[in-house]
Amino acid sequence: MANNTARTREAVLDFAELLAKAFFGGLGVAIAMALAILALTPSAQAAGTPLPDAKTGTLLLKADGGSYAEAPKVQTEVGIEVTGMIARTRVSQVFHNPGSDFVEGVYVFPLPESAAVDHLWMRVGDRVIEGQIQEKGEARRIYDQAKAEGRKAALVEQQRPNLFTNNVAHIGPGERVEIRIEYQQPLKYENGEFRLRFPLAVTPRYLTPMRALDPMPDEPKALEAQADEPLVQPAFVSQPGTNPVDIAVVIDAGMAIGDVRSSYHDTTVEKQTGERTAIFLVKEQDEADRDFELSWRIAGAAPQAALFVDRRPDPDYALVMVVPPQPTAAEMQAFQRLPREMILIIDTSGSMEGASIRQAKEALLMALDTLTGRDRFNVVEFNSAMRPLFSDALAATPEAIRTAKEWVAKLRAGGGTEMVPPLTFALDGRETPGYLRQVIFMTDGAVSNEDELFRLITRRLGSSRLFTVGIGSAPNSHFMTKAAQFGRGTFTYIGDVREVHEKMTQLFAKIESPVLRDVAIRWPDGTPVETFPSRVPDLYLGEPVLVAAAARAPLGTVVVSGLRGNQPWSVALTPPVDSHSGVGALWARSKIASLMDELAHGADLNDIRPRVVQVALDHHLVSPYTSLVAVDVTPTGPAGPVRTAMVPSALPQGMTLPQTDTPAALQFIMGLAALLCATIVFALGRSRWVAAA
Repeated sequence: MANNTARTREAVLDFAELLAKAFFGGLGVAIAMALAILALTPSAQAAGTPLPDAKTGTLLLKADGGSYAEAPKVQTEVGIEVTGMIARTRVSQVFHNPGSDFVEGVYVFPLPESAAVDHLWMRVGDRVIEGQIQEKGEARRIYDQAKAEGRKAALVEQQRPNLFTNNVAHIGPGERVEIRIEYQQPLKYENGEFRLRFPLAVTPRYLTPMRALDPMPDEPKALEAQADEPLVQPAFVSQPGTNPVDIAVVIDAGMAIGDVRSSYHDTTVEKQTGERTAIFLVKEQDEADRDFELSWRIAGAAPQAALFVDRRPDPDYALVMVVPPQPTAAEMQAFQRLPREMILIIDTSGSMEGASIRQAKEALLMALDTLTGRDRFNVVEFNSAMRPLFSDALAATPEAIRTAKEWVAKLRAGGGTEMVPPLTFALDGRETPGYLRQVIFMTDGAVSNEDELFRLITRRLGSSRLFTVGIGSAPNSHFMTKAAQFGRGTFTYIGDVREVHEKMTQLFAKIESPVLRDVAIRWPDGTPVETFPSRVPDLYLGEPVLVAAAARAPLGTVVVSGLRGNQPWSVALTPPVDSHSGVGALWARSKIASLMDELAHGADLNDIRPRVVQVALDHHLVSPYTSLVAVDVTPTGPAGPVRTAMVPSALPQGMTLPQTDTPAALQFIMGLAALLCATIVFALGRSRWVAAA
């Protein structure tokens, strides 16, 4: 994240003072410093306020000149119901138009990257409107026409897989607007523990300069607008208490569950039955300044396999989960004798300021402690520029590790988030005979050019494995998850400095253990089945196989197999009697994600787009190329343009955000420009004074 640090300000001001003293003395110092400070002032930098990159529900009211004015958020409620491996979530937010004009609201909200959004419900005043799915361009045309005719309308569009916007036309003076978005997602299961995460907080994204991008058609509007916006999306940051949230979760696991733990919020847990548990926030309205996460285990032995089926006339949908067994002591010993080449990358950009940089440095030091004399390593930091510790990987001698630890201790956060150089440096595409090459990438993922980075990883991975470590209270989990997927590694999320030891220990256990290779699923003979992902990746210790399938005939026994070391392994699953609704939507969401992933491998967008549209229309899902639109038939507002205000989003807990939105390099240039202007003005004045004398 390209936010200026105090160091940059001091550098500009110190340089201004030095030159001014050298040329003009005290008066020159005063003029130069004044103009340099003016250049460093946020109000002098901003040419306008762009659409914010929000991580929580936000209502924007567009004012004159393209900027955004404030509007109050009244209430946010999140209800989540967990059944087996599936979570159904309803997000309800109520807004109030306090002004005297009809306005258009732009509602920005984040969701989990695996969310299948299939429902929009809107109440504006006394009118209730349901959303219908349409191709993206057609949905926009319907909405714009309704807005022009003075009718109330809503439009939900996907900007990124984990970021959506909802436009609401013609909110009347004093009217209240209630928005409900519903979606489904699979739970995350790892190391015997289920996890459910709901994004809440704001991590402003760094917008990469256009010259560094290789954008594809239909990429997010945030990218398309870069030419007219600052390089950094500013955060619309709220004061404490202005952006509250209430969350309730009901878990119906179908079996007894053990302790339920909230990672970052105080909660109350009520055991309603042996298999049903309700969880509430202790505070009825809590701060939305960090993501919400629950974790729990099944009482007794951890499940090793599960098959969920959504029975329909045609087809049946299935969700397969299988957890590979623990490797034997002999397999572990054989695998751990292999030497490693570990490349450790740490993000030191401005968005990592505060608790995030402390978490990342502690995690990096833990990684250095795992190295042995047979390993090789290197450490790379990046912000606006990349800086490796060594020009190439070196043997992990005690002296080299001591040098690395001293170097890490001095790292500070500041500058932009330019990920292309460090990934290009670390993923050199070379084979490393005799070594397991592992790249550990620690960042909050606060970037906007995800697709460019995915293509880079795909092209340059070679024999390396890329493991991403999400840092901070609200990392970009879409980027982190997909980068690990393309990198044939795993994603680890650290949301609190107290979790560093536990989470990094789990990560090292994965990368120091043999993977389950050549994983395959055998469906009943004669059953046509379409699965996503179509090819199951290699699996690390504690990770499950999770595959969604559509079967054109009733399902029978399913067999999952693979190679653990050099030994074959398999497990058979029998379909359950009960049907689980929602599996079909998850299959469709997985298919859309797989189709979009093909673009990173060089697929033609003209081939991918109509296939995505068809799946989304068939399953009533929002996608990159389809939207939900709702239109009232009765005009209730004036025809023609209307104003549009913004409820500020919360800054992530522990994050320190400088009060400026100009990148460090650009700010330095602006300071120098101000200094040169001061120099010219003073020189002209001095020459006239000398002539007069």
